[in-house]
Amino acid sequence: MKEFRKYAPRCANGLGILALLGGCLVAPAMAQQPEAKTAAPPPTVAGAVRNFYNGIKGNITRSGEKMPEEFFGLRPGPQEEVRTFGQQLAHVAKYNYLWCAEAKGEKNPNDGPDLEKSLTTKDQIQKALHASYDYCDGAYNTLTDANGSDVITITQENGRVVQQTRMGLLMLNIVHNEEVYGSLVTTLRMKSIVPPSSERRPQPAGQEPRLQ
Repeated sequence: MKEFRKYAPRCANGLGILALLGGCLVAPAMAQQPEAKTAAPPPTVAGAVRNFYNGIKGNITRSGEKMPEEFFGLRPGPQEEVRTFGQQLAHVAKYNYLWCAEAKGEKNPNDGPDLEKSLTTKDQIQKALHASYDYCDGAYNTLTDANGSDVITITQENGRVVQQTRMGLLMLNIVHNEEVYGSLVTTLRMKSIVPPSSERRPQPAGQEPRLQ
């Protein structure tokens, strides 16, 4: 027992030092741990609409870039009433301005010559198209679930004036863009040009390539 008492304090002191050293090592390690990531905000309807808009904007502008100017006068059929490739792009620009101006509660900045008739070259059409999307960006970037429910007066493609929510109008513009993109795809395919939405992307390992 005497031998135990003689060595017990030394053991206790040793254990205390080890405990202290352990605490010194643990404290910095805990301090270096990254802070917990803040939870991402929940998805919103306005956010989904923005995503749809940015997707179709990219597909249409890139379609114009991919098509050589010599084919801007091409139409997918002999009917003269069918718009040419270039007229389709100008048509998109025309209605982007119209509906985004109504969504923003502003005067249409393109309330002048009909773009489908006045623009003839690829450069002119592409500039007008990009400018129309630059203008529309303001309407989509400020869209929220709250102001998206505001009721406004709009003019449909057939000229009919109706009441619609801001969100509904901006969705209508996206649907219209999608419809025109379908025609652009047809014309691109006629010239063996792969549409932007069908361009090859890296395939995950083990996944078969999708049809183009």
